[in-house]
Order: sequence, then C-alpha cells, then structure tokens
Amino acid sequence: MSTSQTFTVTGMTCGHCVASVTEEVQEIPGVEDVAVDLASGAVVITSAEPVAREAVEAAVAEAGYALA
Repeated sequence: MSTSQTFTVTGMTCGHCVASVTEEVQEIPGVEDVAVDLASGAVVITSAEPVAREAVEAAVAEAGYALA
C-alpha cells in the first residue's frame, strides 16, 4: 500500500522550478510519484514507505530551494 506525504517548498516561481524539484525528489529511493503545485508550493510525494523529511530536504536543496 502506498503512502502520501505533503511538504511545502519555498522559492519556486515558474515551471522550470517545478521540474527541478520534481526531478530531484523522484530520485529518492522508494518514491513512486511526485506532484508539485507551483501556486501553493505543495509537493505531494507518493511512496511505498514514508520518506524521511531529511531526504526530501536534501533533494529540494539540491534543486536550489528549501522546505518551509
């Protein structure tokens, strides 16, 4: 059974930002799907097991952004 987690990312301003965050978060082991909403900054991660906040934080930082 999959689990869904929502995080808020700050600093995204365009579609390229969304693509960068999506790409980095998808590389986290176990992540099945990533949905990013530019307007709210919400990042919804679907995975087999819950993903550690630290892993998400590192992936978002790699893309050049930060978790709220």
